[in-house]
Amino acid sequence: GFFLGPAALAGMLMGALLIGVILALLMSNAGGAWDNAKKFIERGLVSGEKKGSDAHAAAVIGDTVGDPFKDTTGPAMNILVKLLSIVSLVMVPYVAGS
Repeated sequence: GFFLGPAALAGMLMGALLIGVILALLMSNAGGAWDNAKKFIERGLVSGEKKGSDAHAAAVIGDTVGDPFKDTTGPAMNILVKLLSIVSLVMVPYVAGS
């Protein structure tokens, strides 16, 4: 914003908004899918796979990665997008004056 002007700031905000929303949706949905995959295997709904199998071990690892995605990273992306917008609005008088 300071160096490239208001048009660059607007472009950065639009890009951050678009990518931030997409990443938040992806992370929340992927985390939920990995969590449910483990539950699916544990209930015995996958033929030939049960607790202790290689598929279950992989699903446990996926669940370990998926929980932070679902519970923290996805919602944090929404907060980051809001923070970018607020900081940019606060900086508009300084950017417009340059």
